[in-house]
Amino acid sequence: MKSGVEPLVNDGFAGEPAKRCVGYVQSQREKGKNVVGIYCTYGPLEVVRAAGAVPAVLCAFADKTIAAAEEDLPANLCPLIKSSYGFIKTDTCPFYSLADVVIGETTCDGKKKMFELIAGIKPTHVMDLPQLPDQKEALENWTEMVKKLKGFLETTLKTQISDEAVEAEIQHSNVKNKLLNTILDFAALTPTPLTWQEMYDLTYLGQAASTADMMKVMEDALAKVQKRVADGVFHGQPDSPRVLVTGTPVGGDATKVFKIIEESGGVIVALDLCTGLKPYAGHIEEGAADPYRAISKRYLEIPCACMTPNDRRLSELDRLIEKFKPDAVIDVVLHACHGYSIESTKVKKHIEGKHKLPYLKIETDYSQSDVGQIRTRVAATLEMVHK
Repeated sequence: MKSGVEPLVNDGFAGEPAKRCVGYVQSQREKGKNVVGIYCTYGPLEVVRAAGAVPAVLCAFADKTIAAAEEDLPANLCPLIKSSYGFIKTDTCPFYSLADVVIGETTCDGKKKMFELIAGIKPTHVMDLPQLPDQKEALENWTEMVKKLKGFLETTLKTQISDEAVEAEIQHSNVKNKLLNTILDFAALTPTPLTWQEMYDLTYLGQAASTADMMKVMEDALAKVQKRVADGVFHGQPDSPRVLVTGTPVGGDATKVFKIIEESGGVIVALDLCTGLKPYAGHIEEGAADPYRAISKRYLEIPCACMTPNDRRLSELDRLIEKFKPDAVIDVVLHACHGYSIESTKVKKHIEGKHKLPYLKIETDYSQSDVGQIRTRVAATLEMVHK
């Protein structure tokens, strides 16, 4: 990208994505809104917003609180869980401090047990996520969980959530997701006019911000990217290896992987992550007889490795590869995330067998100790693109 190019994201809040979101959530709190902490993409944002509240993502991606967390948690636990718990234990998580209540989902055993340790600090509601999504009972059970969330929010926040408000938020989500994807789809161009940081900024902010607050941000971003294309301003070179990143949520200190890919000459064109495209793919049925069932159906389609069988992840990779035309796929897995780590075997076979693309699995944490090793392996993978 040429120097002096206007940043794509300008939402009025300064700093890195997390700091920007803190500023946004704080501004909403000052307007009198309740704050609902969430830990996962499966947290039904439409119900939270229908309660007149603002969601705040509590997953943490920093190495600095892990030592404190390991006083209570196993050292060989997922760093995302340790970092999140460490911020709460040291009382240094601004999102948790702002939250009135917390929602957790049973996506993994580590998080589930961590919720038990923090349950006495703030009202914490754990949703039992069905993990065989194609079973008939899964939709029925998850719909019931979403309705129980409604009751929890109404009781603890002393509010009422109408079906009309939920339906309105469904429509708002669809509008936001459609426009956001319109912007991110520009990464399908060769060369791309977007950087990974801009894609990450938009998707990170979109989890917290309402559609109304995101519209100007997204409309400005769309105008800027359209101008870049018209002016011939692109990121990387026409022959830069195009990389699709898939795997576990990546943020904060773990974005070292993204930076190494760029430093090695690659260009990231798609983030198949919960901190990327996953929350915005798909459509929630509008005008359904039961809006909670419509929400449940959409969320159960999210292809997290906690689901089994998780064939939707492979079909989603097919869709993204067809659209963004990557030259290589890099699968980032956090240490001790057993679901994603085991599933990488299927992903590798699918990418190399069906798509004939170079595939690299990177297992990492939030420390900088493996940067040299990652750099060597990424460089070797990208070299394969030119052979």
